[in-house]
Amino acid sequence: MTPPERLRALLAEPGFVVMPAAWDGLSARIAAQAGFRTAFLSGSCVAASRLGGPDLDLLSFAEMFDSFQMVRNAAPETLILADGDHGYGNAMNVQRTVRAYGRAGAAAILIEDKITPRELTAAGKPCLPREEARMKIRAAVEAAKESGILVLARTDCRPTQGIDEAVARIEMYVEEGADILFLDSPADEGEIRRAIEAARGRPSFVVLSPGGARATPSQAEAAALGFKIGTFPTGMLSPAAAGMQAGIAALQAGESEAGSALPPAALRSLLGYDDYDAEAKRFRLPG
Repeated sequence: MTPPERLRALLAEPGFVVMPAAWDGLSARIAAQAGFRTAFLSGSCVAASRLGGPDLDLLSFAEMFDSFQMVRNAAPETLILADGDHGYGNAMNVQRTVRAYGRAGAAAILIEDKITPRELTAAGKPCLPREEARMKIRAAVEAAKESGILVLARTDCRPTQGIDEAVARIEMYVEEGADILFLDSPADEGEIRRAIEAARGRPSFVVLSPGGARATPSQAEAAALGFKIGTFPTGMLSPAAAGMQAGIAALQAGESEAGSALPPAALRSLLGYDDYDAEAKRFRLPG
């Protein structure tokens, strides 16, 4: 089965899919070793790791695609939902983006309706006019037929245009053939229920990391509301950043490592040194 086919099968199973956010080989490997079958290639995590900065549409398609390849190479069996952002341009750019990820083995891709380039501010999420957003999702669904990659259609218009417009866009995306739906920044449980109902039985996606300007239910609450997939962009990123800060603090204090550091043997095991030796043994010359 292809990755998209495997993801469709997983989404047809009962239960809530917990999807860690990954951004490089190490984060993908850790999630896979823990038994997670899926991962979200998060734009915010990639921006943090590559740029050391915020996710404000500064990343290029090439940088995101390179990060996808790192994630897929480190965890080839993981079903990856790629963050395609706004498709990096118009509807034709969207098609190129969708085809590239599909050919490279992504299981699904997210396409959103925010305007690009964004305003020169970190606040707000101005979005395309509704019919222009429709054309982007139509283009994505058409391009996805080549590989079967699933299209996750995201609307960010709730903060600027209201919940009625956001729900109308979800209904529109369903009409256009989107496979998974995502309302960003719902204000409360009532808005969540409206968005899930508008998805007409298709899987709904939710961001469950705390701290955002949105309703953030627990995993159990999200499942009860009807969400199918929950991702956690800060789930590994925030502890990783805290760990690096602890390591730097230890060095500043004259120590060799932080108390939370993995023992050397555990780190070598995580990184696969023994696996490498086992594979390499087949190619060693006698003597």
